[in-house]
Amino acid sequence: MPTVNVTIPTPHSKQRTFIDNPAKRKVVRAGRRGGKTVGMAILAVEKFLEGKRVLYAAPTQDQIARFWTEVTRALDEPIRAGAYYKNETYHVIELRGTEQRIRAKTAWNADTLRGDYADVLILDEYQLMDETAWSEVGAPMLLDNNGDAIFIYTPPSLHSRSVSKASDPQHAAKLWKKAKSDTSGRWAAFHFSSHDNPHISTVALAEITQDMTSLAIRQEIDAQDIDEAPGALWKRADIDAARTTKHPDLTRVVVGVDPSATTGGDEAGIITAGVAGNDYYTLADDSVQGSPETWAQAAITAYHRHKADCIVAEKNNGGEMVESVIRQAVINARLKDKTVGDVPVRLVWASRGKATRAEPISAIAEKGRDHHVGTFALLEDELCLWQPGDNSPNRLDAKVWAMTYLVEHGAASSAGDQPEQPSKFRDDTDFAGWRKY
Repeated sequence: MPTVNVTIPTPHSKQRTFIDNPAKRKVVRAGRRGGKTVGMAILAVEKFLEGKRVLYAAPTQDQIARFWTEVTRALDEPIRAGAYYKNETYHVIELRGTEQRIRAKTAWNADTLRGDYADVLILDEYQLMDETAWSEVGAPMLLDNNGDAIFIYTPPSLHSRSVSKASDPQHAAKLWKKAKSDTSGRWAAFHFSSHDNPHISTVALAEITQDMTSLAIRQEIDAQDIDEAPGALWKRADIDAARTTKHPDLTRVVVGVDPSATTGGDEAGIITAGVAGNDYYTLADDSVQGSPETWAQAAITAYHRHKADCIVAEKNNGGEMVESVIRQAVINARLKDKTVGDVPVRLVWASRGKATRAEPISAIAEKGRDHHVGTFALLEDELCLWQPGDNSPNRLDAKVWAMTYLVEHGAASSAGDQPEQPSKFRDDTDFAGWRKY
């Protein structure tokens, strides 16, 4: 190969630390614009020049752009000289006729990684990936060459968790803890914040953080793993302590629905809950992203599957639309099957703030009487990361609608669950922030 120059950026000290570490498995937790992706590009070029086969994966096409820009810039001269072949369509740089290669791929769907192998596998924005990108696809592709793996992530805010493909939004954080506690030298954990990047504008960083919540700053700038927000109404310890794998006969079951604020945008919250005596049980999370017809069918399916008494929605935040869409879905189903029955929809009016109506429900959890039948990772993240004053997420709201209806109409007899109320209800009676319909 002719003598050509390779221009690799000089890594900052935090980047150099994880680039040089010899561990077979590295987990890098870093703040936004902390230099993690550029650091991985430097590592990829160095390994490529050693003759290695490098596979870099990120969830979306936009996310691989920065990595690809850095590696193509570093290898531009030998590429132009014909020493290396570059294919922009497939994001491949290789030495023809050898296994020496860098490839960048999207991995929003873990299956897109299948059929490849590598000496070095880099999974960027790992917190947004399905866990199977590593456990079922990534790990096996390293077997032949006893390859290395590097996981990179920024602790996700509650908003970014909502777009994750992961079943457990905490999976990257748990992997970092595993690496941190390893004493064999096989795993290594690294942490640096956005402030540790000497190339980022401190003025711009200070400006950006003015528009972020304190929790988001801790997660996405300081790169802290947080699974419970200060001031959150629900505590993970309370949820875990009351968790169960089965439930008694339930006297009432309802499906709470909080529709998406935008068509096809945010997920619609669909939570099924029941009551037995003085205890409440969260049975299922069928929240779904899609059209009104999509979430209406999901709610109806949950209603039938759990033999629910009704579907509950908030009247003053799309509840009438919920009722209309569900009734239309029933009508459409009845055109195909005349035996399809009605699906009752109950609308409730929330006349006070989100925290006010959520507090009585979180108090039930604090007393140990709110049992999750199984694990609902996305719902539990919303419960434990939502801070009063922020926009409440859909799953949380759907759970509040369902459980509040059970408190008001269920068989639970504990007076502690019931806010003060007049002896006789009227349609316009204010009932702890709710009006009866």
